[in-house]
Amino acid sequence: MESIRLEQLGTLSHPQRMDLFRLLMRRYPDAVPAGEIVGALGLKPSTASVYLAALREAGLITQTREGRSLLYRADVTAVQGLMGFLFSDCCRGRPDLCPPTAPASATGGQAMARRKYNVLFICTGNSARSIMAESLLRALGGDRFEAYSAGTRPYSELNPIAVSMLEDKGLDTARLRAKTISEFRGPDAPPLDFVFTVCDRAANEDCPAWAGQPISAHWGLPDPVAATGTEAERRLAFQQVYGMLKHRLSAFTALPLGTLDRISLQYAIDRIGMSETEDHTG
Repeated sequence: MESIRLEQLGTLSHPQRMDLFRLLMRRYPDAVPAGEIVGALGLKPSTASVYLAALREAGLITQTREGRSLLYRADVTAVQGLMGFLFSDCCRGRPDLCPPTAPASATGGQAMARRKYNVLFICTGNSARSIMAESLLRALGGDRFEAYSAGTRPYSELNPIAVSMLEDKGLDTARLRAKTISEFRGPDAPPLDFVFTVCDRAANEDCPAWAGQPISAHWGLPDPVAATGTEAERRLAFQQVYGMLKHRLSAFTALPLGTLDRISLQYAIDRIGMSETEDHTG
């Protein structure tokens, strides 16, 4: 077992292999296509193939096939084993030498306190999917949640189709504006309880960890802005994404946040993001 853990550490010591592994951890529990990994990290396909093979051989990731595509997912059981090895072998099980950096609640512990929860939705442009999520949570969550959205590279204006659709559904758009994630870092930023990425591109970016270690998840959604065709067809794309978000946020707001410990809550949120039986009509 020790030889396996040392091999895993050696595999992760390579900077680009580590970058690839971090990407898969950020996207977990998603299985990410090889082509998307290549594009996100700017690697040659042959180079990515070598790195993926090394991570698979070390037992750090798994590979599945879907049609003609190869999909890769981080093996979190292996990660837990590696962390346990470091704690037991190097730290001799002494918490005074290797104290956990996460709060006790991150490893299970007590449920979240009953209060108003701050939720941030992130996408690249902060012009469509993330603002739709922000508006929907305000409508569905009542006074239990404060919703925000931001972009890693926000556009200067909100998408007019998204804004028009939200207004047609009676949702308030007056507070919406394109923002950068930097507004939610620093001493004046609201303390975040949940952070959701709603587009793959934003989830693939290697951003610093959030202060306070909020619960985070990736709820990937198709980009309605990229839809082509007639105006009716493009509006239908926005309608479908709206329906997916409404389904997921209805499930999220129904969770008993005051009774679930952090691990159970993380599992529930990941499951919501993987839902395949969604109402796309809104």
